[in-house]
Amino acid sequence: MKILNVVGARPNFMKIAPLMEEMGNCSDLSPVLVHTGQHYDEVMSHLFFVALGIPKPDINLEVGSGTHAKQTAAIMERFESVVLSEKPDLVLVVGDVNSTIACALTAVKLGVPVAHVEAGLRSFDRTMPEEVNRVLTDAISDYLFTTEASAKQNLLQEGVAEGKIHFVGNVMIDTLLKHKQKADASDILGKMELKEKGYGLVTLHRPSNVDCPDLLDGILTALYRIAEEIPLLFPCHPRTIEKVTRFSQRWKARHSSQTKHSGRLKVIDPVGYIDFLKLMSEAKVVLTDSGGIQEETTILGVPCLTLRENTERPVTVSEGTNVIVGTNPERIVEETMKVLTGCAVKGKIPEYWDGKAAARIVQVLSELPAC
Repeated sequence: MKILNVVGARPNFMKIAPLMEEMGNCSDLSPVLVHTGQHYDEVMSHLFFVALGIPKPDINLEVGSGTHAKQTAAIMERFESVVLSEKPDLVLVVGDVNSTIACALTAVKLGVPVAHVEAGLRSFDRTMPEEVNRVLTDAISDYLFTTEASAKQNLLQEGVAEGKIHFVGNVMIDTLLKHKQKADASDILGKMELKEKGYGLVTLHRPSNVDCPDLLDGILTALYRIAEEIPLLFPCHPRTIEKVTRFSQRWKARHSSQTKHSGRLKVIDPVGYIDFLKLMSEAKVVLTDSGGIQEETTILGVPCLTLRENTERPVTVSEGTNVIVGTNPERIVEETMKVLTGCAVKGKIPEYWDGKAAARIVQVLSELPAC
């Protein structure tokens, strides 16, 4: 059975890596890797592909950046030609980025079945573009592979037939567990002059956080206050770095008495997967608005404070180490202080987050009849 596997953005890379490996070991499947080029930073993409052992994409659509509408339309137009020429039995999409919905919709309109990995996750916040992508992709997919029990309930409530839903676990955790030993050997802490459990790690990329000057300024206010207690390292997303730099300078100008602490919040360029995994695993606390990092910190047992009002991954809160703290500066500081004083949430490993999710997915796919 010929399967077109779609990736488009860096969060997809960690999800597709174990799937490509498992498919390559299955004689019943013929996997083809399609990179839409939604994240078009060639250097960063190459670093992730090499680090994760992902084969070079068979097809690269090279769509680049653009508005949601332009990017989605460009992917659909170019992917249509691929589907028509490759004639796949199945299109597999992962996650919730524009590439996910664009390729799923294109395939369905051409009569090709779709499998969605990481289906059923819901924040119930339709202002998030990712939420719209998730809901629409699930509605048109034929095979829905879920990471946690709540996802199945969400899908059933939306009218998805139970026979389409497969609880398989989390492929991102497959990748983390496979590369954990290599990450342990990384020298990134030495390069950054950090000590184990002696720093906090920060990531921000959601438009709702970084595109609003007042909201971003409030988050930065909290970060500078936290940096008085513990150094913070901030690998900064490409679309965020200019805004963070601008607003942090504005904040320091208004609060000159705090300038002496500014060096304890260190903003750096993004790092590769292995180095970032090391930084996560040895952090005292992680402050983030990323969904994937909520999952990874749960496996690593590292306290995670999510700078959002909701999460589409509730198992990281009910069973993991994640606490939803919102964007109020006082609350961010308060919850961080709890962690620093030894009052962090103690989590456990969710069901099927055992490094075998990709194998379960491939087992299901290998039993499907080819067209």
